[in-house]
Amino acid sequence: MNVGFIGTGSMGGVLIQAFIKSNALKPDQILITNRTIKKAEQLVEMHPGIHLSHSIQELVIHSDILFLCVKPMEFRSVLDIIAPLIRKEQVIVSITSPVLIRHLESKLPCKIAKIIPSITNFERSGATLCMYGSLMTDKDKELLESLLCHISAPVRIDERHARVTSDISSIGPAFMAFFVEQLVQAAVELTGISRGEANRLAGEMLLGTGLLLTSGGYSPETLQQRVSVPGGITAKALQLLQKRTDGIFLDVIKATHAKYEEDLNKVEEMMYEVK
Repeated sequence: MNVGFIGTGSMGGVLIQAFIKSNALKPDQILITNRTIKKAEQLVEMHPGIHLSHSIQELVIHSDILFLCVKPMEFRSVLDIIAPLIRKEQVIVSITSPVLIRHLESKLPCKIAKIIPSITNFERSGATLCMYGSLMTDKDKELLESLLCHISAPVRIDERHARVTSDISSIGPAFMAFFVEQLVQAAVELTGISRGEANRLAGEMLLGTGLLLTSGGYSPETLQQRVSVPGGITAKALQLLQKRTDGIFLDVIKATHAKYEEDLNKVEEMMYEVK
C-alpha cells in the first residue's frame, strides 16, 4: 500500500513522522510533495526511502490513500489538478476542518474521508477524529483506522461536531500548555524553583492526569474531588480558579466557532466560484 501526502507542513509533517516512528508505514511506502519543496526535502533527509515527487500528478497516480494536508484556501487549486487523475477505488483523506466532505464529493469521483489529527499523535497518543463520505465501505474505514490506531485512538464522529471535538482533541493541547506555562511562570517568580524542574514536574503531572482520565476511571469532576480536601489547600486554589475563569471557556468555544464559520464561508465561495 502506497500512501501519498500533498502538503508536508505542520500537521502533514506530524502525520508522516508519526506513521514512520510507529512502524505503521515504512518510508518507501510514503510519497510526498509540498508547495515549498525544501520542507519535503527535509523529511526525505530525515527518513531516507520516502519518495519525493515534484509533481502532484505523479503522486496521485501512485497513491492508494492520499492525504490532503493543505490550507483551506489552497484546496480548490489542488482539487482541480487531481480530479482528472483520481480513480474511484482511491481513498482521499482531508485533514482540513472547514473543507467539508460534501465539498470533496462534489469535486472528486472517489472515496472520501476526513480526519482531524492532533500534535499528540507524534507521540502515538491522543485521538484522531474520523468522518466518512458515502462511498466509504466498512472495509475502507477499517483500513484507514488500522493505520491511524498506530499513532492514536481513532474516534468516529458526526461532521456536525467536528469543530467542538477539535477544540478538545486538537486545540486542547495548546490550551493545556498555556495553563501549564502560567503555573510554571508563577512558581518560578514566587519561589525561585528552576524553570526546567518546574516544566518537568508539570509534564509528568499532565501525563499522569491523562492516564487517570482515560484508563484510570476518573472523570474531571471525580478527579478534582479525589485530590481536594474540604477546607484544604487544593479546595482554596480551585475556588480561586472557578471565580477567575467563570465563563471563559464558553467564550473560547464561541471564538473558535466564529472563526470556523468565517473560514467555512470562504471555502464555500471558493469551491463553487466559476472559473
